[in-house]
Amino acid sequence: MEYLAFEKPIEELIIKLEKAKELGKEGSIDVSETVNDIEKKIEAARKEIYENLSSWEKVQLSRHPQRPYSLDYINSLSEGNFLELHGDRGVKDDKAMIGGWATIDKQSVMFIGQQKGRNTKERQYRNFGMANPEGYRKALRLMKMAEKFGKPVVCLIDTPGAFPGLEAEERGQGEAIARNILEMTKLEVPIIVVIIGEGASGGALGIGVGDKILMLNNAWYSVISPENCSTILWGNWDHKETAADALKLTAKEMKKIGLVDEIIQEPLGGAHTFPEETFKIVKKAIIKAIKEFIATDKNLLVQNRMEKFSNMGVVNE
Repeated sequence: MEYLAFEKPIEELIIKLEKAKELGKEGSIDVSETVNDIEKKIEAARKEIYENLSSWEKVQLSRHPQRPYSLDYINSLSEGNFLELHGDRGVKDDKAMIGGWATIDKQSVMFIGQQKGRNTKERQYRNFGMANPEGYRKALRLMKMAEKFGKPVVCLIDTPGAFPGLEAEERGQGEAIARNILEMTKLEVPIIVVIIGEGASGGALGIGVGDKILMLNNAWYSVISPENCSTILWGNWDHKETAADALKLTAKEMKKIGLVDEIIQEPLGGAHTFPEETFKIVKKAIIKAIKEFIATDKNLLVQNRMEKFSNMGVVNE
């Protein structure tokens, strides 16, 4: 397990706990009382740290190297019955954007999400979770397929942004994202969106229009990353903590201003510490959201979705 700077007190206690357990195995010394004492301290440390995270610390948590990615969620939620589909039928298959059929609670759904990598080779293969235009066009193709068969769509957002390279712009990155936003507002099946990690800019919005927007409490959602915001305003990354606070990018702030509908509470310690427990919590929230909209008339579904997003950003003085 890797630990972030603010998690060091927990790491030190866990090392002590492991040493105490090893000592108990090696000799005849009863270390049960010591072990219980350290476990209580770990629980207290987790409570103290994770219940008082700053905006920047939440950004760091969303990028934790052991944090579950889209495929981790899909494989767990579908119990391994995920059938991945490939290609945009125009350019190529974008490995940063995944999608396909799966069954969750006996309901067929179309899963779509951004996928990152665990090591250097995987990160290059997945382009660091930054989709090209063909990724967004693949996502739209799969959404249209789900609409054809009358099945709900579940989108998992975890991206530092859409790929900003010259070749992406030449192939119409902005148009692809804008097209997805337009088409998703008109899709005649339920769309459930879950922000599981980073939700950066248009890269997130390209699969971010839905009837129910859920967000994990240690995820973030913003028009720009704190580092890039700091660079624009101050010329360097030194003020990223200040930028994170100013952007109001946490789940709590997003819920407050109405950009997300519901916050999914991760286990104390974060999704990276307790992934299996997190999968169960997320699965329960998705099933509940699907049941909420599955029987809704398609015309009403589209009308409500359009009104929902049209009202975002409206200030009533």
